[in-house]
Amino acid sequence: MVLSMERWKGKVAIVTGASVGIGAAIVETLVNEGLVVVGLARRSEKVQEHAKRLIGRSGKLHAVKADISKEEDILKAFQWVTKKVGPVHILINNAGIVQQTNLVEGDAEKWKKIFDTNVIGLSIATREAVKIMKQNKIDGHIIHINSTLGHRIFYHSFANVYPASKYAVTALTETLRQELNHLGLKIKITSVSPGVTTSELAQTNDIVFDENLKKMFEKMPKLKSEDIADSVLYVLSTPPHVQVHELTVQPVGAG
Repeated sequence: MVLSMERWKGKVAIVTGASVGIGAAIVETLVNEGLVVVGLARRSEKVQEHAKRLIGRSGKLHAVKADISKEEDILKAFQWVTKKVGPVHILINNAGIVQQTNLVEGDAEKWKKIFDTNVIGLSIATREAVKIMKQNKIDGHIIHINSTLGHRIFYHSFANVYPASKYAVTALTETLRQELNHLGLKIKITSVSPGVTTSELAQTNDIVFDENLKKMFEKMPKLKSEDIADSVLYVLSTPPHVQVHELTVQPVGAG
């Protein structure tokens, strides 16, 4: 199997949740490979900072303000991309949130925020991307940034409905694969499921770590955001006839 990014050079990729962490690493990797990347984020000013830093690389980064939990933001973002940059060839559904609550005394609004972003927003963005790819006869690629918590559950104090949202992503990946096959489309769909990854999770999700949780997290083997970006690059580099349906990435020594 020959791995190559050549067919994607100059093509348009949309990355959600592109301001920090895994999303920021993915946009940089794709720009380095010569793609025209549009980074969607609530904090679009951070994406704009990345865009300035990446000037002179093979590709280009555009910043678009969008809250993935709001359908109108997603629709406006895709319309902007199509009009200003071109039809999307790659969608990386990276945006995701965790909320500090639980199940037995949980805050329903926080549960809703998780599903609105991790499941509904992902599904809306996917729908819009498939629509554009179908209209333009593009054999594109959609990648969901999932989690190992979408395949097995271990307890921690703010797990609540987050694993359920990621189990939904696992199911949505397979459902979309079957729908695309039924429609005779050659759009590829992949779930990339990282284990514990060093990121700005606490800062971006208003999570307060107590001392015990901090110590536990510090001791855990962890991936870097760049490891997940490299995983995305690998998946995109596969030949058109190769379907990587699920890629699970764990740090060495993970339980």
